[in-house]
Amino acid sequence: MMKAGHSTPMLRVRDVDRSIVFYRELGFSLIDSEGSPPGWARLHCADGAIMLLADLPFDVIVASSRQMFSLVIYVSDLPALREQLSQSGWTVPETQYPTYMPSGELRLTDPDGYAVTVCHWGPEQQNAWEEHLRQRASVPE
Repeated sequence: MMKAGHSTPMLRVRDVDRSIVFYRELGFSLIDSEGSPPGWARLHCADGAIMLLADLPFDVIVASSRQMFSLVIYVSDLPALREQLSQSGWTVPETQYPTYMPSGELRLTDPDGYAVTVCHWGPEQQNAWEEHLRQRASVPE
């Protein structure tokens, strides 16, 4: 059976250049774009990608409470990223420590109102997750 090999979310945005600036601050690199100013762009990070598409006319901004989309990004040093964003002039909320992400997360909003959650996921969290998966695999169903 044929299976999908890669998945990339595409965000419809007002200004592709403005969104590129935001996502570069989160560690994405511009891979490709079309047009001047760009009407489409693709950005990559270590293990993911996003595409940005100028959606003109962009008459309605969907309130974050009504969005059916949330981008989740994992970084190995959330305090360093938070400081970097602050130094670059972004308004950055306080780090939250919910029960599902006790290592910490930031809830950001991109320039078009999309919810972006940045989670701290370092080697300690990865090792604990892998151990959890090994234990689950060894338990008979």
